[in-house]
Amino acid sequence: MVKEQADNKVYLRIIYLISILIPLVVAFLIFFPAKLAIAGDWIKILPGVHAVINSLTVLTLISALVSIKNGNVKLHRSFMFASLILGVFFLISYVLYHSSVESVKFGDINHDGTVSDAELLKVGTSRVIYLVILASHILLSILVVPFVLFAFYYALSDQIERHKKMVKYTYPVWLYVSITGVVVYFMIKPYYF
Repeated sequence: MVKEQADNKVYLRIIYLISILIPLVVAFLIFFPAKLAIAGDWIKILPGVHAVINSLTVLTLISALVSIKNGNVKLHRSFMFASLILGVFFLISYVLYHSSVESVKFGDINHDGTVSDAELLKVGTSRVIYLVILASHILLSILVVPFVLFAFYYALSDQIERHKKMVKYTYPVWLYVSITGVVVYFMIKPYYF
């Protein structure tokens, strides 16, 4: 029992550490003035890859829900692990892209890196809608990380009641983040290179 409690504390500390480090590292790499010098235009396809990953995550999350509702725990776990792996791939690709390329601005019709008053008039309220969706997507993607990790920990450590309580709120947020990731991509796609 003492060893189990010590193990739990170690895992919980790891979850807290990961939950703090991910947003800090991502923010540092995105906002650091110097960008990585990654050769090739292949880096420019990554936003589309992100949309595909988010779409697949939506599918695996929904499939996991259907599986558990039908009582298939094994299939549910497989879909949830697939969702987690997709999340890791997304994070790596996202950091690689944003640490290498300047962020695209919604409404930058002429691709000069700034949104002029004339461009703002042309895009109208769609920019505000985009920014609201993007802000909620980013904020919730940061907040959901520890809850996802705790949900996995509770499931893997057979604390099923705690797992159920955690996913009651975590699952819809994760699903929302994945869906809005795709929405944000399609909204800003016309302004890419």
